[in-house]
Amino acid sequence: MASPVPDRELKKGSAELMILALLEDRPRHGYEIAQLIELRSRGAIRFNVASLYPLLYRLEKRNWIRGRWVERPGQRRRRYYRLTASGKNVLSKQRAGWREFVEAINLITGIQHA
Repeated sequence: MASPVPDRELKKGSAELMILALLEDRPRHGYEIAQLIELRSRGAIRFNVASLYPLLYRLEKRNWIRGRWVERPGQRRRRYYRLTASGKNVLSKQRAGWREFVEAINLITGIQHA
């Protein structure tokens, strides 16, 4: 019998989509991205720094996001990331692909949206 797909694999497949979607509205720093993912998923999805920042660097290397350092008085220096034009395009495609995937799973399993 096959073992269920580990949470880590599911997270890996959807992490890019979540990050790009959170940067669609405005620039955010890594810690804020991690907090929002945990908050909006009601604690079901958490990213630790060790897995989040390498992913942000990878997205930046692909030119889907762009980061810049911001220093504010009384605060530590933070790197804010924003979505690039290329990233917006990728986000649109990933959303469509994810929607198709979820709909297919729902058809197979009989799960309906609440």
